[in-house]
This record gives sequence, C-alpha cells and structure tokens, in this order.
Amino acid sequence: MREIIFDTETTGFDPFKGDRIVEIGCVEMVNQILTGEIFHVYINPERDMPQSAFEVHGLSADFLKDKPKFSEIVDDFVNFVGDDSKLVAHNASFDMKFVNAELGFLSRKPYEKLRVVDTLEIARRKHPMGPNSLDALCNRYSIDNSKREKHGALLDAELLADVYIELLGGKQRGLDFKQEDGPERIDTFKKKIAKKRPNVLSPRLNEQEKAAHKAFIDSLGQDTLWHQVWKKEKAGI
Repeated sequence: MREIIFDTETTGFDPFKGDRIVEIGCVEMVNQILTGEIFHVYINPERDMPQSAFEVHGLSADFLKDKPKFSEIVDDFVNFVGDDSKLVAHNASFDMKFVNAELGFLSRKPYEKLRVVDTLEIARRKHPMGPNSLDALCNRYSIDNSKREKHGALLDAELLADVYIELLGGKQRGLDFKQEDGPERIDTFKKKIAKKRPNVLSPRLNEQEKAAHKAFIDSLGQDTLWHQVWKKEKAGI
C-alpha cells in the first residue's frame, strides 16, 4: 500500500477568498515504511503575503516571486501522488480544501475524500484528552521536532510521517502477537494447554540440604513470611 504524507503552507485560510498555496511537501511511504522519495516545491501565489501568514511559515512574497506557479508544477505533483495512493495529512480538511481548489482553478479533477487519511482525527480518537497538534504529538512520542522553529511543508510532512507510524501502533508493532487486519483483530497464536506429567518427579533436595534450608529459615525469626510458609508446608497445608 502506497501513501503520501504531505503538508501545505498557504497565504491564509480560504482559497475561495483569494488565498493560495505557497509550499507543498510530500514524503512517500509504502507498506508503512518510508522510502526516501519526496516531492517539495515552493509556489508563487501571484499575490501579496499577509503578515499573519508570514509569521507562521516565514515565506515572503519577495522570496516566492521567482518560484513556479501552481499551474507549472501541477503535473509533477499529480504524478508523484499517483492514481490510487492514500493522501495523509494533519487536519486534512484544510490541506485538501486548498489542493482541490487549486486543481479546480485549472479544471482538474479533485481528489476524493475516500483517498484522504486525517491524522488529527486518528489522534483525537486515540488521545481524546489531547492536545493533538503536530508539536504535541511529537512530544508525546519523543519525536525530535527541535528544527521546527516555523512551519515548513516538507519538515512537517517528515515529522507527520513519524507521528503517523506511532499512531498506527509504532515501529515495533509488527512484533506483536496480535495485529490489525480490517475491523477485527486476528490471533496469530493460539493458547496451548500444558499436559500433566504421567509420573511425579522425585525430590531433588537431599536431607542435608533440607536441614540447611530449615536452619536458614529459623535464623530469620518466627514472624517472617518464609517461616510461615515452611510451617504450612510441613503441615501439608
């Protein structure tokens, strides 16, 4: 199974009020293992950069003015995503709103909701008391996010990939005796019932060893647990 973990940076919150994507970062995962393949691009939004957005990601209009427009990178992006790969994002409704809007502006087919995995929804189910921001989940799972001074699409996608693996059960979940297979859990090991010995084993301690053990118990005092156990054994209790 191929999945694309991705993130976007934008000029604001609403693509239908003039906001645009300014950065896309994607990492490829196959069978929940990172392959090292990435897609990363800065995009000229063809508009100014609001100060509030600049403070989030640090991408200025001057920096972006010579970068390609979305129409110039759309084929590369669509080809990297592929025809049936899952799209994984944190608060995916935000990112997909922008991606599908950009595709729509170019009369391209939008991505269906069934192809989208929202890690925020997974985190809220798994950790209902929160917090479930990307930074909070990195801290919860001891993922190093010290380089995340500002939001960056590729760095955030890479961090999210590590978080996603942990949300699915962690890197060692393949060693579990039980594993997920659809809605039900399937036991891969069945409990075995131990058979009784046909003959009781003869004692391995000789009389000298038993006497030494009793002397040791007596040296601990009459009120010790060991002494109480020894008295019950002697009485056959």
